[in-house]
Amino acid sequence: MQSQTLAIDFGTSNSAAALLVNGAPWRLPVEAGAETLPTAVFFPADKGRMRIGTAAARALTAGEEGRYMRALKSVLGDPLLHESRLIEGRRRTLSEVVTAFLVAVREAAEARTGLRLTRALSGRPVHFHTRDAVRDAQAEADLRACYAAAGFAEVDFMFEPEAAARAAHGLGRAGELGLIVDIGGGTSDFSLFRAEGGRLEILASHGIRLGGTDFDHAVSMSHAMPLLGYGGTLRREMGEGLLPVPNAIYADLATWARIPFVYAPETRRQVAAMQRLATDVRAMARLATVLEDELGHDLAFAVERGKIEANGAGAEGRIAMGLIETGLAAPVTEASLDAALARYRDALREAAAETLALAGVAPGQVGTVVLVGGSSLMRLVSEEMQALCPTAGMRMSEAFTAVVDGLALATGES
Repeated sequence: MQSQTLAIDFGTSNSAAALLVNGAPWRLPVEAGAETLPTAVFFPADKGRMRIGTAAARALTAGEEGRYMRALKSVLGDPLLHESRLIEGRRRTLSEVVTAFLVAVREAAEARTGLRLTRALSGRPVHFHTRDAVRDAQAEADLRACYAAAGFAEVDFMFEPEAAARAAHGLGRAGELGLIVDIGGGTSDFSLFRAEGGRLEILASHGIRLGGTDFDHAVSMSHAMPLLGYGGTLRREMGEGLLPVPNAIYADLATWARIPFVYAPETRRQVAAMQRLATDVRAMARLATVLEDELGHDLAFAVERGKIEANGAGAEGRIAMGLIETGLAAPVTEASLDAALARYRDALREAAAETLALAGVAPGQVGTVVLVGGSSLMRLVSEEMQALCPTAGMRMSEAFTAVVDGLALATGES
C-alpha cells in the first residue's frame, strides 16, 4: 500500500520529500541521486528557468549571472516575506519564491511516482519565532498559503521533533524516556517521548529560534567580517575624532536570508562613502569588492566550511576569502570557534531543560538523547545535552532525513 500524502521537510538549509510505501518511508530523489536538497534557488540574469537545490548552488559557484537565495524559511512570519523586490528583471515577493520552490518539489515527486500529489504533511518547528505567538501563527499561515499556491489542496503540519521521534524511537530501550534534540538551520526543537509496545507517546515539545544559520552568523562576524572593516573606525568628515564603522551592513552580509539585499544601490553608495573615510582603507576596499562582485554567498559558504572544519577536538579550519583578495583567509581554531558560539550554549541547554520541565521530568530520568538535524553535529550541542542529562546515552539519528522519515510514517497513522 502507498500513501498519497506527500511528506515534506521544508528546512531552512535543506529539504526532503517522502511517501509511505508498505509501511516504510520512501525518500524521493527530488534531485537525481540525492535524498535531500539544499533549500536554495537561483534566478538566471537571462530570465531562464529557476534552478533549485544543488543546481542553484552550482550556478552560483560557477559565476553565472543571476540571483541566488537561501534560508527562505527564516522570513516566514516577517513582513519581508511579502515585500515586492526586483529579482533579475522581475518583481517578486519572497512568498512567491517559496511557492516556486514547493512547486518544484511537488512536480519532481509527481514525475518520480506518476501520482498527482495534492495532499501534504509538512514539518514545522515548534516555534518559528521564540515567545511571539502572533508572529508564530503568522509564519504557519504564510507557509500554509505557499503550499496552497503551490498546488496542494490540503496541508497539515507536524512539529519536526515529534516527526523525528517517530523515526528514531528504536534507538533507545523500550519504555525509557528519550529526548529528541533537533538542531536545524533556523531553529532548535526538542521533544520528550516514550515508546513501548509499538506505541509512541509525546510528553512535551519546545523550541527556540536558534540554529545553524545563527552559528554561521556568529563565526562570520567574529572571523571574516573584521577583514572587511567590521569593528574599524571612520574619520569624521568635519572636525577631529573617529566614528565606529556602522554594523548593519556586516550583520546583513552575515545573514543568509538578507545577503541578496545588501547589493542595493544605496548600500553601495554608503560603502563608497565609508571607503573615503576609513582608517583601514584596505579592509573597506574588500567590503566594496564583495558588493561590487556580489560575493556575499561565496563568503557565506566559505564561513560554513570553516566552521565545519574547526568542529572537533584540536581541529582547525580556515575561511577562504581568495575571491575577495588573493591569498586572503581567516583561520578558525577549536578555541576561536568555541568563543564565537559560547553565547548559544546556555540557550540550548535551557530550552532542553524547559522541555523536560513541561513534562515534569528530571534530567536524570532521560535514558537516551537522540541528535537530529545537520547542526546537531556541532560539538557544543552534544556537550550541552550531556551536561544536562549526564546519565543519558547519546545517539545520532539520520541527521538530515529523520524528520521526513517520521512525517512519512505519520501519514500512515489512523
